[in-house]
Amino acid sequence: MNSSKSDFTQGSILGKLLPFMLPILGALVLQAAYGAVDLLVVGRFGTTSGLSAVSTGSQVLNLVTFVITQFAMGITVLIARYIGEKKPQYIGALIGGATIIFAIVSAVLFVVMIGFAQPIAVLMQAVELTSSYVRICGGGIFFIVAYNLLAAIFRGLGDSKSPLLFVAVACVVNIAGDLILVAGLHLDAAGAAIATVTAQAVSV
Repeated sequence: MNSSKSDFTQGSILGKLLPFMLPILGALVLQAAYGAVDLLVVGRFGTTSGLSAVSTGSQVLNLVTFVITQFAMGITVLIARYIGEKKPQYIGALIGGATIIFAIVSAVLFVVMIGFAQPIAVLMQAVELTSSYVRICGGGIFFIVAYNLLAAIFRGLGDSKSPLLFVAVACVVNIAGDLILVAGLHLDAAGAAIATVTAQAVSV
């Protein structure tokens, strides 16, 4: 945590920033690939309504993920600040408080995405399968929130490579899940949603 590799207060900033930034960029690209993989597999092996459901439902999931990521970024900044100020004793309390807050956020999102999946689908003028996709992803919202919180903590401690590894493994699991559940078992949009949630669970 206090090694020179993660200490941006000393030495060349650019020389340390690039190795730190590139894994973050890679993780963001891989996270964006989730929806693309689902669309490709469902478009090839699923139905037209399933493709529409994944396209619409993934937008809801991306919105939720984006909001969570922005909140989690605050944890990264605060941890990095305490490290820079040589006050590591505050980090434990910060992580504990963040865990409680994000657990509450997860519970609220869980209720909203499962209980209001149908109205959300209607609001977006989507097909019936969209509500199923949103509901399944809502059931796994705890894993999505947990990944982003853990990634924020690791990055705040100066480790941006571990979150990249986590999401890379998740992408592989997601692809395998899509092929098994959509192409093999023909579960259509529901299979894509289950594969996405499973991949997030494995990454956590």
